[in-house]
Amino acid sequence: MNIHEYQTKELLRSYDIPVPEGRMADTDAAAGMIAEEIGGERWVVKAQIHAGGRGKGGGVQLADSVDDVKHHADKLIGTNLITPQTGPEGRHVQRVLVEAAQDIKKEFYLGLIIDRSKQRITIIASESGGMDIEEVAANYPHKVIREAVDPAIGLPAFQCRKIASRIGLTGPLMSQAVKLMQRLYRCFRDKKALMAEINPLAIVGADKLLAVDAKMSFDGNAVHQYPDITAYRDFDEEDPKEVEASGHGLNYIALDGSVGCIVNGAGLAMATMDAITYHKGRPANFLDVGGGASPEKIANAFRIVLKDPNVKVILLNIFAGINRCDWVATGVVQAMQDQHIEEPVVVRLSGTNYEEGQKILKDSGLPFITANDLDDAARKAVEALA
Repeated sequence: MNIHEYQTKELLRSYDIPVPEGRMADTDAAAGMIAEEIGGERWVVKAQIHAGGRGKGGGVQLADSVDDVKHHADKLIGTNLITPQTGPEGRHVQRVLVEAAQDIKKEFYLGLIIDRSKQRITIIASESGGMDIEEVAANYPHKVIREAVDPAIGLPAFQCRKIASRIGLTGPLMSQAVKLMQRLYRCFRDKKALMAEINPLAIVGADKLLAVDAKMSFDGNAVHQYPDITAYRDFDEEDPKEVEASGHGLNYIALDGSVGCIVNGAGLAMATMDAITYHKGRPANFLDVGGGASPEKIANAFRIVLKDPNVKVILLNIFAGINRCDWVATGVVQAMQDQHIEEPVVVRLSGTNYEEGQKILKDSGLPFITANDLDDAARKAVEALA
């Protein structure tokens, strides 16, 4: 689960991590009022979307007057912002963050991620921060530092000093960096985050470290433990199909192909997508119906998959253990009859109550394309696209 920059900064502020003074606005009038309350002579207006590269897409604007703040807010709110991370369709901007502009002397990068190969939280830092950090990482990898954190002892001060020294923070800045890193680590660990990024972490004013921009993402399977994080979820930033699927206990991720997939089990779902690709097709989605899929759940899966206009054929691949093939077959027939599905439907069933499931499909008289195994199902699904 991703959250917005203004939400990330609220969370960082609660852990005493220094961030610029600012607040969210959803109208130009509110943006102007916030600028007046902040005071000063210069402000920054930042579009709030779940994507990076906003500066390159025109989503970060400097303002020298309150009228400028209102102008930029009015221009951004309600538009589609296209950045290197949004794709050509862009993201709809519904709110902006208004902050006091900063006199930045030097920019750094600081982040925390889960390194699954080491099974540890890992710090990533660089002396080169800002909008071009991706290019720095790609072209100058030696400038990117990685330090794994030992979960038995946490993040000790000596490790923070080592990282700070390697990116060029010395003297009073080092002591600030140690406190900031330890607080960020505590926030990351406390809230079961998957990623935390401060970019840039900047030296401003009289040698003060400030998290000028920040973003975080969290484990969607754990956020229910933290109502404050769950409250940050912005459904408008998510695919409506994915939101609806989660409400029915389905794990759905939209892709850009034309073969709709309905599968039970994440591993089998991934194998099904690989098989489709092997036969020169492209999966339109990942959809795991999970264990114990009722006929209603299967019918809901069909309805959600077919909301994607790119889907031209559906491949249902079920290996029944906890599930039962007769439940699944009943759901397939129900979906075909109630939803008037015209797209070809390839069905591969195996496992518990296989014979009963096959009989339900055959007795329905509906034009299913049956398959013997995964490879056969993927091949027939791709052929049905022709």
